[in-house]
Amino acid sequence: MAGQAPAISLSSIDKRFGEVRANKDVNLTVARGSVHGIVGENGAGKSTLMSILYGFYEADRGEIRINGNLVRIRSPKEAIANGIGMVHQHFMLVEPLSVIENVMLGAEGGAMLAKGEAKMRAALAKLSADYGLAIDPDAIVGELPVGLQQRVEILKALVRGAEILILDEPTAVLTPDEAEQLFALLHALAGQGKTIVLITHKLHEIMAVTDHVSVMRRGEMVATLETAATSPAELADRMVGRHVLLDVSKGPAHPGAVRLTVENLVIRDAHGSLKVKNINFSLRAGEILGLAGVAGNGQSELLEALAGIIQPTLGRILLDGDDLALTAPTPADRRTHGVLHIPEDRQRMGLVSAFSAAESMILGFQSEVAFGSGPMLSTEAVRAHTETQMEAYDIRPRDPSLKTSKFSGGNQQKIVLAREIEHHPKVLLVGQPTRGVDVGAIEFIHKRLIALRDAGVAILLVSVELDEIMSLSDRIIVMCGGVITGERTPETTNDRDLGLLMAGVTERAA
Repeated sequence: MAGQAPAISLSSIDKRFGEVRANKDVNLTVARGSVHGIVGENGAGKSTLMSILYGFYEADRGEIRINGNLVRIRSPKEAIANGIGMVHQHFMLVEPLSVIENVMLGAEGGAMLAKGEAKMRAALAKLSADYGLAIDPDAIVGELPVGLQQRVEILKALVRGAEILILDEPTAVLTPDEAEQLFALLHALAGQGKTIVLITHKLHEIMAVTDHVSVMRRGEMVATLETAATSPAELADRMVGRHVLLDVSKGPAHPGAVRLTVENLVIRDAHGSLKVKNINFSLRAGEILGLAGVAGNGQSELLEALAGIIQPTLGRILLDGDDLALTAPTPADRRTHGVLHIPEDRQRMGLVSAFSAAESMILGFQSEVAFGSGPMLSTEAVRAHTETQMEAYDIRPRDPSLKTSKFSGGNQQKIVLAREIEHHPKVLLVGQPTRGVDVGAIEFIHKRLIALRDAGVAILLVSVELDEIMSLSDRIIVMCGGVITGERTPETTNDRDLGLLMAGVTERAA
């Protein structure tokens, strides 16, 4: 509306963490009732800026205006009081509690909990009706799929009166269908006058859902553009400060001998549920085998079994013809035999967030002679190794002593990649390699994987990103419900064909 004050106006925001200047005189204006994207490389300052807006940090200098009013936000409580809500990449939910209990946390409504709960149930019912956010208030959060857990986070913000909603990498853990549902919700919220700020690395999402997009690079705001007037290529170039290849460039594969063989593999979880059902496939040296499928269809369990983290119920896993259950039963044994693993969830399995970057960089390899002898690590050797990898993989900030938790998600991912790739794998098991990673880093990671393939490494790539599967893989297998529903090559398939297989349609029907 003409003459209406913007929902958000940030002026000359500056923030330092020690020697690192995370935000440098940043200005940002977001119109009411719009969806505004913020993009930038990992470590560009996007999350820091939004954390200042939400009160996790206070800017060293600068002004914040909400709906034209000058405000000071020193805590999330003050942000909420100013109508600001935030949905984090890693959800802030208590999984053993119900939906209603999670939504009420911090907003119980006084000592009379029953009265507060009744009011909250009524509020949830109204929000569900207004925005199509239907969810069982008595469901246990930990038992809900990720997409519904995200709905709980959004409901938590809306029920507290959020008129401005910040979403940080909201599709990083969502299936394509869940992402589409989220986008529809964001459009509905904006249509009702809510203001959405979307932080994402996925440029196709920016193009699909935002009205305007701001680009940050190395702590500075370098551009704000009308989304309809830009392109993914222009955004990528502005983010990185150079031309970025969005398409993967690779020559033909030259597969060698069969390196990894999976025979009649059956995997049950701790509760006895069948997760992988009698699957068979082989992987050759010098090829990338893509494994496509909607998350939760057995891919995670398969990766963990191949890495030695869990034991299959039946079947065999062979490395160069030798049964790994006998020659290398544990993850440490697998690493010694050259089977290395980049896990799907870096937070849960790839890193220890309380460790320094240097400690995370050698996890699983800390007994190597290069890092010291006996029980004592050589601090100098570990630091020197970490500095070398930080330079090679462009990990920012380049501080080996900084806690792993202080790095952005994409830089955490680079730590895991550097650690595994630089230990000369024969077989590399890769789970969601570019989840939460910016376009510059995606280009870097894809080039590394292609270089490893060309050097003779056998790579199993698990990704929910069909574009990534199609562009990197030499062969593709698809899983649905714990079984392999088909095998393809990129030249003989397309998104619709793979989508049918992912939905469980038989290979012949697809």
